[in-house]
Parts: sequence; C-alpha cells; structure tokens
Amino acid sequence: MTTIPRRSFLAAGAAALSLPGSVSSASARSAVAQVTPTRPADGPQLNERPLDGVKTNFACNIEMWGFGTNDHAERIRKAADLGFRGVEFWPWRGKDLDGIDKARRDTKIEIVQFLAWGFSPGLNEPKNHDAFVAEIEASCEVAHRFDTKMLLVIAGNDVPGLTKEQMHQNVIDGLKRAAPVAEKAGITLLLEPLNVRVDHKGHCLSYSPDLVRICKAVGSKHVKSCWDTYHLQISEGDLCGHMKDGFDEIGYFQFADHPGRNEPGTGEINYQRVFRAAKELGYTGWFGAELSPLEGERKAAERLAATDPA
Repeated sequence: MTTIPRRSFLAAGAAALSLPGSVSSASARSAVAQVTPTRPADGPQLNERPLDGVKTNFACNIEMWGFGTNDHAERIRKAADLGFRGVEFWPWRGKDLDGIDKARRDTKIEIVQFLAWGFSPGLNEPKNHDAFVAEIEASCEVAHRFDTKMLLVIAGNDVPGLTKEQMHQNVIDGLKRAAPVAEKAGITLLLEPLNVRVDHKGHCLSYSPDLVRICKAVGSKHVKSCWDTYHLQISEGDLCGHMKDGFDEIGYFQFADHPGRNEPGTGEINYQRVFRAAKELGYTGWFGAELSPLEGERKAAERLAATDPA
C-alpha cells in the first residue's frame, strides 16, 4: 500500500478545491463542520470527565478538594463535572443546606455520608452522651433530607485521668445509646480511627483491632467502622491483612496516599491492590477520597481513575 505524505495530501486537497467543477470553499467548510465535534455551549468538552466509566464507587470529600470556592453547593457541581457520582463532607451545621440539596438534585450526585459528631466534646466522656444522642437525632433528620444513609462519628481526644480502655468503653456505651436512633432512621453510624503520629496527636482511637472490638461490642448492624486506610497506614500498616481481619465490621472506606495525604499515585500505598482486595472480600460500597489534590483537582481525578481495578 502506497502512503501519501501528509503535506502532499493537504496540498492536493487544497488544489482540488480550486479546480473547475469542484465543490466550493463554502461547501467544503460546511462539510467539515458536519463531522467536527463541537463543545456544547454550556457543557464540558468530550473526555473532560476523568472518572466517567470508572467502576469503583469513588466519593469526593468536598472539604479537602476545595475546588477554589467556599460554596459547598458549587463544590458538589464541580465534583460532578469530574465524573464523581458521590460526595462526602464534614459537619452539616453552618452550611447552606438548601443550596446543597439543590446541587445534589441538579447533578444527581449522592451525598454518601457527612460528619455528625466530631473531636470535642468527646464521645469518650460519659457526660457528653446526652448531647451525642440528641445530635444523632438531628443529623438523621438532615440525612433523610439528603437521602444519605451513613453518618460519621469520632471517638474524641484523650480525656485526662481516663485510661484508653475506659475511654473505649465510654465510646461503646455512647454508641449503644445512639444505635436505636440510627436503627429507627435506617442510618448507619460510622466510627473512624485517626492516626496520632502525624495528624491527630492525643486522639483516643488509632488502631483497627480496637475499632473492630468497639463495633462488635455495640452489637448493632447500624454501627460500623469507617476504614480510613490513610490513618491506618500511618498507625499500623499491613492494610490488606488488617482489612481482611476486620472486614465484617467495615461499613465504609476512606483513603489518601501517604506521605502527604494526597491522591493515589503520589505516595507509598499501592491503592489499586488495596481497592482490589476490598472488592475481593465482597465490598461493594463507596470509597471516600478524603485527600488534598497535589496538582489540581483534574489531575487528582485522572490519577484516581488510574487506580480503578475493575
């Protein structure tokens, strides 16, 4: 087969347009326009959504991704523009709930989970349990508004004078009180461990065996663990091994690479292997990308798509 050099081919085409009986320049331009992809006036260009077609259920943490705006509703829209099908965020109080609700409806994106109880006052202190239960009740109402099925809770920072064992028992007692509220609402409470070596010095819950023991002691299918592999990598490592050991109590995954707490592909964790291991164990839920994009949101989404093991 004879190959015609590109330059010669283009020159020949230009000459043909000038010959008698050939199509006019206007007609040629019209024909080209009919086959040239165009950008919709108010939509993304082709292939602008890096996470389109990705099989893993990634949820964007809109607090850490940021998207260059303080408007959480706009962050949801920008997450959807990258192809995310779900988002998560931190406390619901102080946010524009009407705007968030409209944005999630407009984009058809799922609000997967949000924070219902934070670091202080601690769940690990019995005097805070009345307030904890009341806040879970209020958070369940907001969750119903957003069609959200999970709420995140934090155990709390160390309480002076209490041992680790005493604080963990107090967390169990508080969760037992709140579990019937969650069960009635059809909501799952997620307890998250946090590393003390890098990010949360003085926190009372850092290791997966303690996390699993607490969830089992509560004894409710509506109280599970938020298996944050970023924190657990720093605290104990052996991510896939510990995941297998504690899998029955896992309700949700969060992740970031380490060091840096950026997207997969920027640190030491082989996330394609981690995600594959979770799926092989039978996990079919969401993976929350609670991380700071290293080189912008789009690049982070592209790196995230590359970890999809499906």
